[in-house]
Amino acid sequence: MREIPLFEKELESTCIQELSDSYGANRLYMKRDDTVPFSFGGNKARKAAEFYREIRKTDTDIVMTYGSNSSNHCRIIANMAASMGLGCHIISPQENVTVLNNTRLVRDFGAVIETCPVSCVAKTIESRIQAYRDQGKRPYFIEGGGHGNPGTEAYRKVYREIEAYESGQNIRFDYIFHASGTGATQAGLVCGQLLSGEQDRQIIGISIAREEERGRGVVRDSIRQYLDEQFETLYREEKLIFTDAYRCGGYGRYTKEVEETIDFVMQREGIPMDTTYVGKAFHGMLAYLKENQIRDRKILFIHTGGGPLFFDRLSASCL
Repeated sequence: MREIPLFEKELESTCIQELSDSYGANRLYMKRDDTVPFSFGGNKARKAAEFYREIRKTDTDIVMTYGSNSSNHCRIIANMAASMGLGCHIISPQENVTVLNNTRLVRDFGAVIETCPVSCVAKTIESRIQAYRDQGKRPYFIEGGGHGNPGTEAYRKVYREIEAYESGQNIRFDYIFHASGTGATQAGLVCGQLLSGEQDRQIIGISIAREEERGRGVVRDSIRQYLDEQFETLYREEKLIFTDAYRCGGYGRYTKEVEETIDFVMQREGIPMDTTYVGKAFHGMLAYLKENQIRDRKILFIHTGGGPLFFDRLSASCL
């Protein structure tokens, strides 16, 4: 099993940059997790670093995970496995059949992509793991999106990075916004806040797929799993803010207004965002601030990556 030197130590803090005054009556900042220096960066690269350290403690010879064809998570896990000299097997719903840049990259990294109906995912994962074990192999399974305590830990560390920036710059963010998908990113940020004892600021997850009840439940379960015995004393329901008001109908769907926001940010700031995750969440954040009449506040948005998906949209527009 080969080492990935970058992941052998803690990742360096990503930059936080102030945006222009083009977004209403608040001061906006962006934490550029898209600049994590592995496989186009993003929150999935941070989570991969945590899973990498867990895998290195085992005798794993094949890494397995689940995700759609547009999944940043699958691309990064496939890249990580290739870098480590391990096999990689990805279970993907056959309902997603369009070949995107992430799909091409997963294939280039040598991963096996097995499709099945979304209703059969759990059964397929279980049977494939057992089949590998029957062959004498030692699979390590990572839940979709990097869900689980290692993924949550990655964003507890990000919360500490944000606190360190605030201390160094003598600034305090009133709100932190981000795209919330499988839930580990939001769970990590909320755990970071709860464990720090800080109560005032709001962390707001903009759902990119799940409806509110389901999304909140998944994030809450991740917080409970991570905090373990501390959950009952630390957890506050009001600290879990998850909104599905800007999901545009579900995963991978978006509106013309989302596209316009992406184009504006690219032109004004030089920052690429995609329609599946970050662009949708950034647009949702702007709508949330306006609808809730939030003014004169310092707002931090976390850019969680997805570079290849930005170029998917450019390619499509050229057809």
